[in-house]
Amino acid sequence: MRLWPVFLAFAAGSVALAAEGPSFDCTKADGTIEELICGDAELAALDRRLAEVYGQSIEAIEGLDDPGDTLASLRTWQRGWIKGRDECWKADDQRSCTAGEYRRRIAVLEASWQLVPHGDPVFYMCMEEPANEIVATFYEAELPAVRLERGDSTEIAVVERTGSGSRYEGEFGLVFWVKGDRAQVEWPQGTSFECRVRP
Repeated sequence: MRLWPVFLAFAAGSVALAAEGPSFDCTKADGTIEELICGDAELAALDRRLAEVYGQSIEAIEGLDDPGDTLASLRTWQRGWIKGRDECWKADDQRSCTAGEYRRRIAVLEASWQLVPHGDPVFYMCMEEPANEIVATFYEAELPAVRLERGDSTEIAVVERTGSGSRYEGEFGLVFWVKGDRAQVEWPQGTSFECRVRP
């Protein structure tokens, strides 16, 4: 009977250690980056946070009238992101690269499925035809993000460090650089133009 408190303390410690690890099983860690995550408390916490946000994204999709294709796309997108994250083994600073990939991914999911607070949409008039308006919704995530709607396209961009204004970057070369009531835009496929907040 005297061993019972010791056993409880050991069990509690084991649960605490498990909670501090990443969302995946570290005994099955595959590759340099997963091993890095398993040995780093901050990266493990980011992995758990992403798993939580990913689960919230699935719940949001399941609330749609026809979630099938969207859910399949999210899962494919997530697998592709994991492969991209694992490419951080090539970086000079693997840890910084991995942490950055997690923070951007979390922000993108939060903005994509409106999981965090956001401001009212801002309407920008642009010099580009035929879709000469961009509707920007700014999300108050830990890493700020913006959802950009232009014609039939919707893109998500995440804030990056810059000397002036707020520069948001997305996939395929997307840049949305806000300075006051103006925005310099690099849209995917190499289209560049300037926009101004609609009066």
